[in-house]
Amino acid sequence: MDLHIDDFYVDSARCMVSLYQSFPRKSTLYMDDFVGVLERDEVGLPHPRQLQCLSTLIWLGNEGHLRYMDTIGYDALDQCELTQAAFLRLSSTQHPFNSELDSALPRSVFRAQGSLIQQMRRHLKSRDTEKLIPVVRFFLGEH
Repeated sequence: MDLHIDDFYVDSARCMVSLYQSFPRKSTLYMDDFVGVLERDEVGLPHPRQLQCLSTLIWLGNEGHLRYMDTIGYDALDQCELTQAAFLRLSSTQHPFNSELDSALPRSVFRAQGSLIQQMRRHLKSRDTEKLIPVVRFFLGEH
């Protein structure tokens, strides 16, 4: 089983939610906030799960979803922000995951509750990875 891929989707969603919440202000993303405090190995290298999370965030940057100034060791990404494309995509209600929302809601409520970022928040909160994965895949560009 490729559980590291499930972790990739969860880390990606947590990153997007964190950056969206601070948008447009830059922020520092600490790996401990994503995966918890994990012990380093006997020679002082970070836990593999922490390295995996850091690699996910760097990959999101390389793919144009976020910008960052630098890494802080293996512990954080410094001066992170969403790109314009990521912000607009996360704000959008034009996706296939709004079927549960009442179409009679006022437009402002539908926009807030039906955004892609709200879908990510909802599934992260419920810890429903199977519902989260398609939302993150859609965000990353799968149609």
